[in-house]
Amino acid sequence: MYVFKAIRSCYNARMRKTKEDTQKTRQDILQAAVENFSDKGFFNTSLNDIAKTAGVTRGAVYWHFDNKAEIFDALHADLHEPFIEHVLADLENDSPHPILQLRDLMTRLLLELAQNPTKQQVMGLFLNCDYSGVLAPFKARHKASKEESLALFQAYFKRAQDKGKLSPDADPEILTLTFHCFLKGLLIEYLNSDIIDLKAHAKPLINQLFEGLKAVHDPA
Repeated sequence: MYVFKAIRSCYNARMRKTKEDTQKTRQDILQAAVENFSDKGFFNTSLNDIAKTAGVTRGAVYWHFDNKAEIFDALHADLHEPFIEHVLADLENDSPHPILQLRDLMTRLLLELAQNPTKQQVMGLFLNCDYSGVLAPFKARHKASKEESLALFQAYFKRAQDKGKLSPDADPEILTLTFHCFLKGLLIEYLNSDIIDLKAHAKPLINQLFEGLKAVHDPA
């Protein structure tokens, strides 16, 4: 029995190590793809470029991804899914002031983005993406992901109305679109110019946006 347990323990340890190594290789490939896509563009990057940058064989890339487009889609998932998890976790907190809750959440996420150069690169890829060629099949799915995000933003405004913190005459859908357009413009300027410094500007810019809602909600 002791020998069996010892063998089982060694086997489990090897399996954990293999899983960790596999996950690390996948992350190395994704990081290499981000660097190449950002420098050369998606269509000018080859799988050989990605493999060389990641320090792995082309076969190792194929072990994780069938093609370059799958890598691109995986980058989108790695960006979108943690964001959705953040928002869902935040919505579980039934704040008495949902609009201010949304303000504070977005401020936190923007400040976290300012500290994460890789996430900035990935976001830049999708803000400037040309969904043509082999990327065309992903356009509808990525649009659905955006709509999922918008629905969660809208939940804050609807909840604010339910709590009497937002005028019943306000339109949560229009408020959500306004918020979305503001954020997208902010991110485009941040990633493509030197006008915005998120570390310095994120909080005052978000606060300024929400100042416009004082007429329709009760911040007290």
